[in-house]
Amino acid sequence: MTERTQDTSPDALAGHTTGLPRPRLDTSGPQPAPYAAGIVMPPLDAWFHGQQSGEHLCMTTGLLTWFEGPPPPLSELRERVRRRWGAYPRLRLVPPAASAASAWPRWTPGPEFDAAAHVTAGPEGGHATPEAETALLMARPLAPVRPPWQLHLLPSPGGFALLIRAHHALLDGTSMATLLRSLLDASAAPLPGSGARRAHAPSAAPTRRALTRALTDVLPKARPLPFHGPVDARRVLSFERVPKATLSAARDTLPSGRASTNAVFLAATAAALRTAGLAGRWPLLPGVCAMVPVDVRTTEEAGVLGNHYATIRVPLPTHRRAARRLAAVDSFTRRAALQGRAQAQALLVSRTRRRNGRLTDVLGRYVASPFYSSLLCSSLATYTGPLALGAASLVAVSLLPTLSTGHPVVVTMSLHDANAVVAVMTDHQHRSLAPRLSGLIHDEIHALRL
Repeated sequence: MTERTQDTSPDALAGHTTGLPRPRLDTSGPQPAPYAAGIVMPPLDAWFHGQQSGEHLCMTTGLLTWFEGPPPPLSELRERVRRRWGAYPRLRLVPPAASAASAWPRWTPGPEFDAAAHVTAGPEGGHATPEAETALLMARPLAPVRPPWQLHLLPSPGGFALLIRAHHALLDGTSMATLLRSLLDASAAPLPGSGARRAHAPSAAPTRRALTRALTDVLPKARPLPFHGPVDARRVLSFERVPKATLSAARDTLPSGRASTNAVFLAATAAALRTAGLAGRWPLLPGVCAMVPVDVRTTEEAGVLGNHYATIRVPLPTHRRAARRLAAVDSFTRRAALQGRAQAQALLVSRTRRRNGRLTDVLGRYVASPFYSSLLCSSLATYTGPLALGAASLVAVSLLPTLSTGHPVVVTMSLHDANAVVAVMTDHQHRSLAPRLSGLIHDEIHALRL
């Protein structure tokens, strides 16, 4: 990955034509056992499962990682995956087939862990770069013929990349970071569950006020942006690398103290939308509002896989003054306040009835709409020092969430060691926005430090 934008948007990138209603499923692998019995999916898992089986959207999420050094032989990588990931029961779960979508979905424990079926090498689409191959793979849904995850070893000049790819119903971004840490080696980095990620103290039960606030937070809070609309079947990616020192300098520009890295990312994204003319001017509508995932795992749950987060909507101020934007975002996103709101929302979601119905469908469509949130902005950190795979060093990571109904653009920032990566993923119709937004966010972060 170079320092500047890499736009993987040529028309030959993906094997789909623009506007196809249903992406091609990856159906390789053995058929699972019957789905008669299983584990009832929690609401968040079930929602992602329904988006792919009912809405025909691609719910593939990913974590792309870049290495400098020699790639491991495929046989050694598979053996390492077997030894280090084989003990995770979550990686053996199989979702129901689409034909069973009318009932509340259940996970079914699959067969014995089979690393050879999940770990592949080489560009399946014949693309020369890991970034181009990743764009193709992120448009390919994982079908329910085996546990829906894969690890791809992708060649690159001077190194290689690993792409962890999974159905979002199975894993969230923190889960993939946990798997990455457990796969790699570091003399000073503990394994998942022993403090490798920045843990927070277990939260007390949410207060009645917090629960009431979580209920009222469902009200419309966002405005549609010019790019909102149907999502097609192809994906385009653009990446920008930002040195950690640059982020640190941007954080220090807050007059009242040090801003969080997440606040810098969100403030830069707000400025990028404004500069690109995408913030809109509708005085009677709410402002631009980002959906920000917040992990709700406690310290003891740090290594637990699955979907354990809530989404908090953060206003993205479009003021002309950069310092004012940063101060507004930082004030809203202080960790303690976000954590309490996220815990309350997660509790409410966990208490919802496991039953499909008209009300559930309407609420699900609203939450996925531009009136609920204008843009998904997700950040991730490995929370560790240098990591390696054999003689190769991990140099950067990038979280790649799914595109959802009506939202053809997502923005992320991912941190590892000395580097952060800003990534923008779009569908093919909005391919010009990927390099434009990633470049603007990169420039706005640099501008904040001045």
